[in-house]
Amino acid sequence: MRVVLLGTAAGGGFPRWNCACGLCTAARDGKLPSRTQECAAVTGNGRDWWLLNASPDLRAQLTATPALWPGPGRRDTPLRGVLLTDAEAGHVIGLSELRGAAGLKVYAAPPVRAVLGPARAALDRYAPWEWADSLADGGFVLAGGLVVTAHPVGTKIPAYAPARAPGPAGPWVTAYRIEDLASGGVLVYAPCVDGWSPALDDLCAEADCVLLDGTFFAADETGTAVRSGTGRATLGHLPVTGPGGSLAELARHPGPRRIYTHLDNTNPLLDPASPARAHVTENGAEILPDGAELVL
Repeated sequence: MRVVLLGTAAGGGFPRWNCACGLCTAARDGKLPSRTQECAAVTGNGRDWWLLNASPDLRAQLTATPALWPGPGRRDTPLRGVLLTDAEAGHVIGLSELRGAAGLKVYAAPPVRAVLGPARAALDRYAPWEWADSLADGGFVLAGGLVVTAHPVGTKIPAYAPARAPGPAGPWVTAYRIEDLASGGVLVYAPCVDGWSPALDDLCAEADCVLLDGTFFAADETGTAVRSGTGRATLGHLPVTGPGGSLAELARHPGPRRIYTHLDNTNPLLDPASPARAHVTENGAEILPDGAELVL
């Protein structure tokens, strides 16, 4: 299995267009590497590729990744579809870049498919797609020899959703366990997690690589609390550090490669020379750049 990190920043990218904080300013000055919004691509055979979320920066990300270029025919593409973890704007807007590509298949949890109803109808007018339930019993098999199961890991409803969102009230946020039948490699993809759970422990215990939500380094990073009294993340993202933070939870799973993605522009992990980055590295986790490729 090959995995390409097409983008590793949270919504808005890095630097964020409307932010003049020290980190964003350093990125504009060329002192820190810029990052596009979180998205990844995975394949089991090098020919059939599946997107993990659909970033607003998707066109630039596809253009920067030769394995995802079109061909050999004029309209041929190696993309077979998209696996959505949630309905956040930064994870679904890129679907519009794929309009007109016939035969794509999009997997998502029932509430996500429901809230995307108008967008689904619009996209299907360009070329019909198949929209499938990612939480279907038994999981599903992707072209290229990948077996996938989806696991609920959060309840974050996107801000654009109506007060009474249409459709079922089931889990809004899922993680994916992706296994390569040929190599046996297992990837856990969880860029949005609002609290640690036994389910995440089970997933990490059998994974070769975990791509995990690293949005916020600390609970007070944005100037307001991102943790509630219940231990859940009020902004939908579990902080890396602090009591119950994901870094401490990951320490109990030293076997898999542990990589943080979906980094907010406030996150000091964006600076390779920061004490925060040194702390995470010392504890066995990684921060990789856009375009990094993993082989499992």
